[in-house]
Amino acid sequence: MNKIKIIRSNRRKKTVQAKKIDDIFHVYLPNGLSSADEQKLVEKMVTQWERQKKKRQLNSDNQLKLRAQKINDKYFHGELYFSIEFVANQQKRFGSCSPHTKMIRISDRVSGMPHWVQDYIILHELTHLVYPDHSPTFWEKVNEYRLTERARGYLIAVGLDDEINK
Repeated sequence: MNKIKIIRSNRRKKTVQAKKIDDIFHVYLPNGLSSADEQKLVEKMVTQWERQKKKRQLNSDNQLKLRAQKINDKYFHGELYFSIEFVANQQKRFGSCSPHTKMIRISDRVSGMPHWVQDYIILHELTHLVYPDHSPTFWEKVNEYRLTERARGYLIAVGLDDEINK
């Protein structure tokens, strides 16, 4: 982010807001913050903005939806109805599923992983639409994917790597 304009307000007490106008990132802050607090809030808003921008870009080409539909066709005969999108707010999970709303969210971190790992994660979350738990029947279905063991190993390694670097 190149240009940042900070707008302070006496009327603003707790909230912080940001928006991009032309090429300038405007950050609206309460008046009277210390320089350190102001800097932290600006950095937080820029980071959130960039994550949301990445999410919009990842979801704009429908590749995730197309990949998920192919997996649905292959493993569920195309019978599942769902929505799926990359999200920028999942840092501890690779994916999540809400069976009652049929909404699947995939961490944007997954977008940079190999396709065979992405397919495993998508299949895992699609399977939750049928089996909302991690029962033996759930794993039986997930294990139909021939690269399940390899993908799980990859994700374990990524998870361990994240823990070591903290």
